[in-house]
Amino acid sequence: MNQRVIISQNLEAELASAIADCEHDRIFVLTDTITLEKCWPVVSSYECLTGAQMITIGATDMAKTLESTAHVWEGLQKGGATRHSLLINLGGGMITDLGGFAASTFKRGINFINIPTTLLSMVDASVGGKTGINFGGLKNEIGVFNDSKYVILCTEFLKTLDHENIASGYAEMLKHGLILRQSAPVSEATKADYTAMWAELINFDLTNPDLKQLQRMVAESVQVKERIVEEDPHEHGIRKALNLGHTAGHAFESWAMKHTPVLHGYAVAWGIIPELYLAVKKTGFPVQVMRQTVQFIRENYGILPITCDDYPTLLELMSHDKKNVAGVINFTLLGGIGDIRINQTATKEEIEEALDFFREG
Repeated sequence: MNQRVIISQNLEAELASAIADCEHDRIFVLTDTITLEKCWPVVSSYECLTGAQMITIGATDMAKTLESTAHVWEGLQKGGATRHSLLINLGGGMITDLGGFAASTFKRGINFINIPTTLLSMVDASVGGKTGINFGGLKNEIGVFNDSKYVILCTEFLKTLDHENIASGYAEMLKHGLILRQSAPVSEATKADYTAMWAELINFDLTNPDLKQLQRMVAESVQVKERIVEEDPHEHGIRKALNLGHTAGHAFESWAMKHTPVLHGYAVAWGIIPELYLAVKKTGFPVQVMRQTVQFIRENYGILPITCDDYPTLLELMSHDKKNVAGVINFTLLGGIGDIRINQTATKEEIEEALDFFREG
């Protein structure tokens, strides 16, 4: 992984240092309408951003489109950006995904820095080099792998978030706690160490979060993703571990786009439920760990109101997942916490049974 991830202690100094380390004749800052209002004032007075040109697009995942990307390209072009310019993405996962894609393709690629402002983007979207946009009703259908030069994680921005956005990001942290990588074989004592992160996660009070504790947990969560991405930067093997909850989750998210849109992390949390059920049935995942995890998700994320009539649509959406090979739906499952089983398949009947469990418990 070529990007540097900084857990911020002094945002102004760290950003100034990062900018100085990046070739730049001009600096552009990308925000959405919400982060322009809530997050730009935090950094707008920084000397290192003097003269920076602003580009702003719409908020929420509904703006993660080719049209928004074109707006960013136009903003760069009109602002006189060259191959030596720098784009700073200040926002949530939609901004770091779209901004990274726009930067990676403008003039065949300019440098960019991610400053994630949501918990979801801190622990997931901004780290690891995946960029992209939605297209044709499908999540992240168009994109490239390309690292930002820096990711600066400043948990001060979490104070600007509502409960739903904290919970959304926390779902990816829960996933990281489940996939915390084991080096086989491991002793029983080591297995206990691996479950400690998961246990802290499912006992954390999401309704009244302790931000100091959460900052430490964010650092641990990012380290899980960094280690996996360093081992497999382009998702040929073990990086697929990061897709736990996402085969079903992306289908849930795409389904919801046509009903009532949901935050990405909620869809991932819901996606973990049927996928852990499949893991119990197919790869020996412990039933008790599944039940505790599912209980935490149900208590904190509620339920998506699908019915059995939606199964054909959901199966069709899963069949479009980028992890699939020759149209066979592909899952990342677990044999236990940290015991990763990539490239697992399931029959239509098994998936429908898992969806039954999701609906009925």
